[in-house]
Amino acid sequence: MPKVKANQITINYEQQGTGEPLLLIPYLAADNACYAFQVADYAKEFTCIAIDPRGAGDSDKPPGAWSTELFADDVAAFLAAIGLDRVHVAGLSLGAATGLWLAAKHPGRVKSLSLHSPWAKSDLFLKTVVQGWQTMARGLGSVTEMIIQGIFPWCFTPELYAAKPDYIEALASFVRGRPAQPLAAFLQQSAAVISHDAAAQLARIKAPTQITFGRHDLVTSTRFSDALTGGIAGSVLVVFEVCSHAPIYENVAEFNAKTLAFLRRQTG
Repeated sequence: MPKVKANQITINYEQQGTGEPLLLIPYLAADNACYAFQVADYAKEFTCIAIDPRGAGDSDKPPGAWSTELFADDVAAFLAAIGLDRVHVAGLSLGAATGLWLAAKHPGRVKSLSLHSPWAKSDLFLKTVVQGWQTMARGLGSVTEMIIQGIFPWCFTPELYAAKPDYIEALASFVRGRPAQPLAAFLQQSAAVISHDAAAQLARIKAPTQITFGRHDLVTSTRFSDALTGGIAGSVLVVFEVCSHAPIYENVAEFNAKTLAFLRRQTG
């Protein structure tokens, strides 16, 4: 996979497909492979560029304090480094928080914005949940196992666990098969989640924006929808009724169909 130097770090990425460029920004602790179920469909119509963010996969993991604004600066520098001007941008959770800052701070880079399981500003509930993940990661000494034991239950509904235990285990095997994130990098990334605050930036976002939530998500629930739709002019809201925090895995067909429909409307 190719790597480039951007914003004083090396960023690893994967590119597939043809068509207008679509940048895919991963969620907390994930690398570029996290969108495998989307790229299978998206790459038929878009050039999909999935990155390993700072702290994940094969990208650099320097010491220091990180923020969602810094992740957005990384992405802007990355796009410049690979010679792309404007791209469609999509991200889930931490990827969506990064996308908010990117579209507000670097508007010329963003042709359309797809925000999945987003939030404008971390509240006490979200902070408490993520602090629990930090505690579990320290206790287990393994970010990978913390994801499976600690984060998975927040990402999927109890009904999915009951109906498709083999699928849950397949997703766990997928996570175990990816490059393990060091504990220090997870703590730095998750601290950026805890401190995320882009509430004052929403009015600066001018790109056409789709905002999606899972109806049963508790971490970034629809409690955040009014601030986002009210703050981002012209944004459109989609709620996946049978999903929690990760519709990209829980209802792949519906998620891909509705997000692709939005992306198609923004091409040309």
